[in-house]
Amino acid sequence: MAAIGLLTLRITLAVVFVAHGLHDLFGFFSGSGVGPGGLDQQAAYYTALGLRPGFAIAVLAGITKFAGGLLLIPGFATRWASLALVVYLGVAVWSDYRRWGFFLNWTGAPGMGQGVEYALVLIAALVCLMLTGGGEYSLDGRRSRSAESRAAARDRVRRKF
Repeated sequence: MAAIGLLTLRITLAVVFVAHGLHDLFGFFSGSGVGPGGLDQQAAYYTALGLRPGFAIAVLAGITKFAGGLLLIPGFATRWASLALVVYLGVAVWSDYRRWGFFLNWTGAPGMGQGVEYALVLIAALVCLMLTGGGEYSLDGRRSRSAESRAAARDRVRRKF
């Protein structure tokens, strides 16, 4: 059951981060209420936050979200992808979300951004993956099982001689 839980967590996080990466890099989903997307919009956002160079940071953030999400789908380099996404979210919390407090802007009040609430949930889920790995149903899990199998075979051969 734990393996299914980790698979569900990985896939859910992957969908969230791939969607956000596509929005940031290419402007996908712009008409669905998330606002204008694309690198120019993201660069302007990061520059307004005081993060420079805005365009380079927009590219790095978009690639981190998109590639990190893609790596979570099969569970390849799960711990590293999770770490990269935690660093991205940590910068987002530090540079923007913390000034709006804890809660999300549930009422849609104009001039008010989103608090740290959602970012903290994502960070906690990613830390879970960093500590546990991708689980049994992942490429990381398969690789570790085959490495354990090879090590056990070497030990059996050594004991015979």
